[in-house]
Amino acid sequence: MASTLPLVRHAVQRSRVGLVGWSAGVVAASLLYLPIYPSMGASGQLQSVVSSLPAELVSTLGFDSITTGAGYAQATLLGLIGFVLLTIAAVGWGAAAIGGEEESGALELTLAHGVTRPQVALEAALALGLRLAVVCGVLLGALLALDGPSELGIPAAHAVVGTFALYLLSLLSGLASLTAGALTGSRTASIAAGAAVAVLGYAFNALGNQAEAASWVKDLSPYDWAFSPAPLANGLGNGAAGGMAVILGLCGILVVAAVVGLSRRDIGG
Repeated sequence: MASTLPLVRHAVQRSRVGLVGWSAGVVAASLLYLPIYPSMGASGQLQSVVSSLPAELVSTLGFDSITTGAGYAQATLLGLIGFVLLTIAAVGWGAAAIGGEEESGALELTLAHGVTRPQVALEAALALGLRLAVVCGVLLGALLALDGPSELGIPAAHAVVGTFALYLLSLLSGLASLTAGALTGSRTASIAAGAAVAVLGYAFNALGNQAEAASWVKDLSPYDWAFSPAPLANGLGNGAAGGMAVILGLCGILVVAAVVGLSRRDIGG
């Protein structure tokens, strides 16, 4: 492994502190939100709060099913704070992978050691995917561990599907950053591209939920593809498999674009 994936090993080793930090962050978020569900859900407080909000706002925030364990975990953990944390991590790692390396001059040194450009792009994408998988694995562990004490009632298989949907969604933003870096050599452009995918995806979903006339906008939202099927409640049913397949396909396209873009561009020119 050391000889065939040197860039992956190097990237993961450099990210050890970050991995610990992001993993601690998702565990802290899980501990902050999930254990309070029994007191709020059983007492009817959640239903009271939701009933007092405009229907459009309830749909926008994903509070339609917040009174159920799966709906609560989706609205507070996976669809909100988990989405934010994983997106920030993914965009940061994606932007640093190629755009950041080129701006610092490290990419030229890497290429001077006989590493090919396609190898740089592919191993950067693999390293990004592995790091996100670690953090999502920790999140899944926290969700499974807290499911019983928090009285969520989420089947383990559904928890896996829901976490995988979040993984793909964050990976898409991270790969958008990585690809932008491969195409431009700019860390700033990389961050902008990844953030745009996440923000526009969330905004399109919110806009589609608010206005019936604009419901078609949701069809353009990766956030909607991942979470509208309610994977924590339905598993792979309700169209979840199809939505995740589309996101996975887009991830593949971005990786190809990164390989082609980096291979054709003048590095440091």
